[in-house]
Amino acid sequence: MVETALITGATAGLGAEFAEQLAAQGSALVLVARNAERLGEKAAALRSRFGVSVEVLASDLHDDDGVSRVLARLRDDSNPVSILVNNAGYGLPHSFEENPLADELNHAAIHLTVPLALSHAALQGMLARGTGRIVNVASVAGFTPRGSYSALKAAMINFSRWANFTYRKRGVTVMALCPGFVHTEFHQRMGMDKASVPRWMWLDARDVVRAALKDLSTGKAVSIPSRRYKVLAFIARNAPSSLVATLAVRGR
Repeated sequence: MVETALITGATAGLGAEFAEQLAAQGSALVLVARNAERLGEKAAALRSRFGVSVEVLASDLHDDDGVSRVLARLRDDSNPVSILVNNAGYGLPHSFEENPLADELNHAAIHLTVPLALSHAALQGMLARGTGRIVNVASVAGFTPRGSYSALKAAMINFSRWANFTYRKRGVTVMALCPGFVHTEFHQRMGMDKASVPRWMWLDARDVVRAALKDLSTGKAVSIPSRRYKVLAFIARNAPSSLVATLAVRGR
């Protein structure tokens, strides 16, 4: 039976790479993003290259109607989604107190509220069928005190750990993917100077997704791609919190 994967933020970065690698494995796809034109182009390329079925849902996940369309697709038992990748997200350019409140609340929705809503909808069918996988794209930043982005990612890591423990015995794996800096559009969109980050800290999206899918297949609750970030995450989780906070601020 062909599996169907629904991926948010599917036209670029890690979302696009998840689409590529899952299609290469023979999975049918449901691609979700705001830009209908880019969605159509991505879908056509994947159909041509891999010969898989690709649906598109042009939906703005900041909009209630957009979220409702994705929820409805996840609840459609006639063509069930067996893999959910909660990837949509972005960063804010300024410190918490400098960002407009509306921007912070939208940021919180896209990184926490919406993934929780989509996971809740997906779990209904997955648990009934006794099988399914959910990937919540978090960040190694979730192990450090570094603003609202880190706080939101920490919440998704904690949720994923709990959900994996709770639902894995019923056939559903829930995993938080925690990469570090990855060569995608994410940092350009927030106006970050990528040259300010040492070369050794950058990861390739293909390697990140390859490691994530491997960890997902073994039922891991948390995936931290690359040995260097595993070490950094270990330090962040075990060093004195004051030291971690100081280093995180210096690394901004």
